[in-house]
Amino acid sequence: MVALMWARGLVLRRPGRLAATAVGVAFVVTTIASLGAFSAAMRARMTRLAARGVPVDWRIQLAPGADPGRALRRIRSFPGIGAALPVLRGTTTGLRARTGRTVQVTGPGVVLGIPTAYRSTFPGEIRPLLGTTTGTLLSQQTAANLHAGPGTVVRVGRPGLPPAEVSVDGIVDLPRADSLFQPVGAPSGGGPQAPPDNVLLVPLPTWHRLFDPVARIRPGATEVQIHADLRVPLPPDPGAAFADVLGRARQLEARLAGAATVGNDLAAQLDAARTDATYADLLFLLLAVPAAAVTAFLTLALGASASERRRREQALLRIRGASPAQLIAASAGEVAPIAIAGTGLGLVAARAIGDLAFGTPRFGATPGQATAWELLSSFVGLALAAAAVALPAWRDARRSTVRGTMAVVEPLRLPSRAPGYLGAVALLLGGLVFWASLRRGYQVVVAPEGVPTISVDLLSLFAPSLLWVGAVLLGAHLVDLALRRGRAVLARALRLATGPLSVVIAASMSRQHRALARAATIVSVAAAFAVSTSVFNATYMAQARVDAELTNGADVTISTPSNLGLPPTLAASVRRLPGVVAAVPMEHRMAYVGNDLQDLYGIDPRTIGAVAPMSDAFFTGGSAARVLSELLAQPDGVLVSEETVRDFQLRIGDRIRIRLQSARDHRYHAVPFRYVGTVREFPTAPRDSFLVADAAYVARRTGSGAAQALLIRTAAPPRSVASEVRPLLGPASGAKVTDVVSQLRTTLSGLTAIDLSGLSRVELSLAVALGTAATGLVLALGIAERRRTFAVLAALGARARALAALVWSEAALVIMAGLVLGTTTGGAVAFVVVRILTGVLDPPPQTLTWPTGYLVASLVATICTAAAVAAIGTRVVRRPATATLRGL
Repeated sequence: MVALMWARGLVLRRPGRLAATAVGVAFVVTTIASLGAFSAAMRARMTRLAARGVPVDWRIQLAPGADPGRALRRIRSFPGIGAALPVLRGTTTGLRARTGRTVQVTGPGVVLGIPTAYRSTFPGEIRPLLGTTTGTLLSQQTAANLHAGPGTVVRVGRPGLPPAEVSVDGIVDLPRADSLFQPVGAPSGGGPQAPPDNVLLVPLPTWHRLFDPVARIRPGATEVQIHADLRVPLPPDPGAAFADVLGRARQLEARLAGAATVGNDLAAQLDAARTDATYADLLFLLLAVPAAAVTAFLTLALGASASERRRREQALLRIRGASPAQLIAASAGEVAPIAIAGTGLGLVAARAIGDLAFGTPRFGATPGQATAWELLSSFVGLALAAAAVALPAWRDARRSTVRGTMAVVEPLRLPSRAPGYLGAVALLLGGLVFWASLRRGYQVVVAPEGVPTISVDLLSLFAPSLLWVGAVLLGAHLVDLALRRGRAVLARALRLATGPLSVVIAASMSRQHRALARAATIVSVAAAFAVSTSVFNATYMAQARVDAELTNGADVTISTPSNLGLPPTLAASVRRLPGVVAAVPMEHRMAYVGNDLQDLYGIDPRTIGAVAPMSDAFFTGGSAARVLSELLAQPDGVLVSEETVRDFQLRIGDRIRIRLQSARDHRYHAVPFRYVGTVREFPTAPRDSFLVADAAYVARRTGSGAAQALLIRTAAPPRSVASEVRPLLGPASGAKVTDVVSQLRTTLSGLTAIDLSGLSRVELSLAVALGTAATGLVLALGIAERRRTFAVLAALGARARALAALVWSEAALVIMAGLVLGTTTGGAVAFVVVRILTGVLDPPPQTLTWPTGYLVASLVATICTAAAVAAIGTRVVRRPATATLRGL
């Protein structure tokens, strides 16, 4: 009963105070509910994309001697199998075709026997290019090697038997050849094997005619696989889905009793998604958790600011006979409306953010996931309301008496310098952790043997956390110290705006040093969250664009295998297309450095920068312009990757003999080069070992100036230019056209490359709201708490102009100190997070990207909020002193 009466009275008499604290609780609930649901939805999206990106879920390889028919029946009857088709594989010693007066011969390859329904059952494996979609099909690269097309007769070499002839019906592309030809049962941890260069697909009867005789004399030259599609609902979490799919595969292997081994392509894809989820958790810890901490800190500060009012009210209740239990019940009456209103408002706001940013109030999460996060956020909101109101009230009820209300038994306070010392120690520890992480070369993404994986070092996560704590404590101490010790300096700074009142205002602000330092700290924390989040997101997206350009080579890239070449007139034809700014050819050859086969790129150093990004971070020992000028001045110069420099212990100026294939006899011959520079990254190049040389020198020494890539810079949208370029190439040319927009989407959906656009929309919206709310609430509460002081000053003769100058001066101090400290802290946190996540940002950024538009908009919103609160505050302090004192 006491709680209800007290709650009713507070709602009627002090709605502003309750509303302010409820807004703080609502921010906490909104932050946890929205970011938690987004995280769950992102995990579920990873699972869906992983499952959707696998054309064949299971490639089941039968053991030698196993009965294919019996195994196929058992597989089709296994629970969850939607489709299962046999795929027969045979090894060919080579393919040969006669076109016109020339004969083309390839090296060893693979002949696959597939059922007629294979393409419709697994549509992602085969993409038709030319001719029919059934019958004998030749892969695009093989057709380019043989100069073959529909109707061409191809002789298929067979181990131990004479070659057989087949007629080509169509040319196809194998988009997922990497997974299609991966060996089943290979040791884990090894790098993926390259698919065969030459592939022929034939109907099952044709395959049996070609390779049944081979199987009888050389069983190892043939294999039998069964490709299966798994149609079961997967758990939304990638880790749980991975365990589920892995368990089902083991059940199938047990049912087949050793007759087959499951190549679990779906589990491999889910495993990569599982590591993506680990990275998502890392981002959540580094970027999202501070949002909840900021809002919780703000709410607790709101509760603490009402402590004096609460003590006076408790004293009045005790005078009227209230017991400690009734005092605590009254505090519960204050908690109830705050918790109910704050939780309800927070949940509604979270759903509104989800609906606006993602088109669904659940952020794409399942109903169960969204409900779980809403319940968790509601519990946290209730606990926060209790901690902000009920806990201080309970403590005051135990420590204070009626006579001693104005002399509360204070808890043990730390010395005034203790927060500064603690902040300095936290910053020092954070710096040491950060330095240790950099020194030992920690990277969140590692690629042993070419297999990218995530390595999360929990110790490294303490660096940004300690930086947050240290910056907040030290910043609060510095503001407090400046107000206590710098009264004269503050008076001189205020003299221009306040005139002769500057000394009085500076003295008043100095006496309120604790309250003003606390207000500036809250504003700085909100500003730091906005700056750190926006700068990291902007840097990430900018580097994702650089990564996509680096991988693709340019806005649009035409590429062909290293053993082929693009038509000599293609560059001129492309330059005439609308929207094309520049088109530069580039050679791509395979070269031997010792026994190590590497990619070699032949470029024109004068023109490569017109189409491809040439960042200084791509090179060591100098800027991009300097390194390229040295390559131009030394025709036989070569740029070598860092890994090769370490492996062969090279020094600038060393002579290197690199073996290149000659166009005259198709054999590898040693070509002299001189090592002139080191290259870290280069457009279209792999991440490990490669070479960059002068294209004219490579063409002269190999007898061929054929280019294997054409890099195109566009003024029009890259995808539209790519669609204009494709008709210039024949379907059997072996050339591939890619654009940077499609590559960016791939970059933002691959390993450790989560698309931050959704997280950015949520966090940046919360950051703006936090900044404006923190500024407005802190200033408004400061004015509200000091109404008695303003009224007393007015009663003693202070003019309205002096009171208004005091309000505006305090607001300006809080805003300026908070923004300076917040910007510094946010920039430092963003820098540390970017450096910790080295490897995710490939190549690492040279500088941070500052989103000027967003930061200016946030600054304007914060200043406008502060100005509005200060303007309202000046009207409040101008009210008659007698009415104000009577109301208090």
